[in-house]
Amino acid sequence: MTLALRAAAASERGEFRAVNQDAAFTASWGAGVADGVGGGPAGDLASAAYVHRLAAGLSGSIDRDMLVMRLRIANWDLRAHVERDRSLEGMATTFTGLFSSTTGGLILAHAGDSRAYLLRDGVLTRQSRDDSFVQLLVDSGIVRAADAASHPHRNLITASLRGGEDDAVTILELEAREGDRWLLCSDGLTDYVPEPEIAAVLGDGDVGDAARALVDLGLHAGSRDNVSAVVCDVVVATRARRSAAAAAFAGSAAERFTEGLESA
Repeated sequence: MTLALRAAAASERGEFRAVNQDAAFTASWGAGVADGVGGGPAGDLASAAYVHRLAAGLSGSIDRDMLVMRLRIANWDLRAHVERDRSLEGMATTFTGLFSSTTGGLILAHAGDSRAYLLRDGVLTRQSRDDSFVQLLVDSGIVRAADAASHPHRNLITASLRGGEDDAVTILELEAREGDRWLLCSDGLTDYVPEPEIAAVLGDGDVGDAARALVDLGLHAGSRDNVSAVVCDVVVATRARRSAAAAAFAGSAAERFTEGLESA
């Protein structure tokens, strides 16, 4: 039995930001969310460029080595933008993505503080670990996990993608189980909405309804950031679904680089 993803994304700039620096993509073979790093230049360009380069030319399952190479190529693309325009020096993005593996499982790729959650049998579990200063404090026992979301330094990240040769992405190979629901989201949601509330909304409706409802939840909670949610159901692949492999984009990626996407 071949499994695939049924996925949808929603993304909003929010009331307190001038631009949307989040970008997302969805396809039957994968999905992802990127969040341009605040404080640096052109976060919207960084997130959009990364997800577009990663998705360009992909049309099916991928193995770990292929994914690592594509992640590296997408990161090189960020460096190329900076080399063409030095005013972009320092632009960077987070990335969290879920991909259908040629082995029949899933591959999770993660850098930064955008998150991945798995909802299985009604139980929500976080599958990614924040690359952040506050997470280091939690791991050291200095800060309680319950206090991390309200910590004044919660937005200081310890890993991002900026085109450097030493940029690191955590890769995890995971089980794919029919009926599982995944959430990939930016910190504009998780910094403002507790996980039990996320779980209650994530389990409701189809993937499109759930993604939209989660973004609305973040905005109504007073998020001062962009808010993006990608919801993915693990489903049995049909011929129609396998043929509908073109990526769809949201956030800054819906506004940039849509031309020439088919080029690798």
